[in-house]
Amino acid sequence: MPDPGAGPAGPSLPRAVRLRLLAGWLGWALVLILLDQATKVWVVGALGYGQRVPVLPVFDLTLLYNTGAAFSFLADGGGAQRWVFTGIAGVAALLILRWLYTHAAERLLCAALACILGGALGNAIDRLLHGHVVDFLLFYWRGWYFPAFNLADVAITCGAALLILDEILRARRARSS
Repeated sequence: MPDPGAGPAGPSLPRAVRLRLLAGWLGWALVLILLDQATKVWVVGALGYGQRVPVLPVFDLTLLYNTGAAFSFLADGGGAQRWVFTGIAGVAALLILRWLYTHAAERLLCAALACILGGALGNAIDRLLHGHVVDFLLFYWRGWYFPAFNLADVAITCGAALLILDEILRARRARSS
């Protein structure tokens, strides 16, 4: 049976090294979860629902709840979406854990995956505890509003951008070799 740790990046790492690297990536994901949850606790305690606190001419803090997915997709789903999205986050977390373990030495890829993992679990915690995700970052411009979001969403977005960058760099390396 092939070693799951031997990938396109090179030979397999010893299990102890792979586990130590995995622990570091999981530590980063945990930091993101804790930051996300701490900011949400602060906002829920500091603001009333829908209250807006102007910070910049294009940015307010506001407390909103999202029962759906990104951009409130399926927010009016009658409640089942809470469990569907929590389940999706759980499955994604398991897949990401496997990917982190098998590619533990690929720093950019693992940084991306750890960001996505931390963000997905941060929002899943909200769904489990509250039945909705707490959003509070609101950007707007001349009457146009970007849907409110939170630090977990920022982590997921940064992770997705890093995944794209990793793939671009991987393709360039493949072309040059």
